[in-house]
Amino acid sequence: MVGRSLETFCMGLRILVGVLMAALTIPVAMQVISRYTGIIPVYLWTEELATFIFVWVIMIGSMVAVWDGTHFDVHVIPDAKRPILILLQKGIVLVLITVFAAFFMWYGLEYAEFGSRQNSTMMRANKAITYISVPIAGTVWAVFALYRLFEAFTAYRQAPTKVTS
Repeated sequence: MVGRSLETFCMGLRILVGVLMAALTIPVAMQVISRYTGIIPVYLWTEELATFIFVWVIMIGSMVAVWDGTHFDVHVIPDAKRPILILLQKGIVLVLITVFAAFFMWYGLEYAEFGSRQNSTMMRANKAITYISVPIAGTVWAVFALYRLFEAFTAYRQAPTKVTS
């Protein structure tokens, strides 16, 4: 049930990334059109808006990648065949992701608090809008990685053991 809930949450994140990517095309198109054609005036707020959206796209995309197991895992050694080695391979990566996520959660709160004291130059928007993405991403990474670690332990416990006589 928890896995289904997290999968649904991740599907929502995927949809949100798609919406944000579509939204990102608007300020970027305005920048391109204004710089190369002169049809519309140069709006400096479009660059700030594009930056805000882009930061969120990156952070949400990294959350989805942690769920899918495609972001922080680099295969240096061949995939293990024995259940205990599979658990070790997956477990080490997932524990390291969780430690990394804990740093993002802990220091990200201070970072977001720092951003809450600043406003963007052109849009006058509070920068906490983007800075808060760091501790949120860390929290979601930790939840996803810990759930995947739980799945790895469950798969290990359910793996058939070979008995040699």
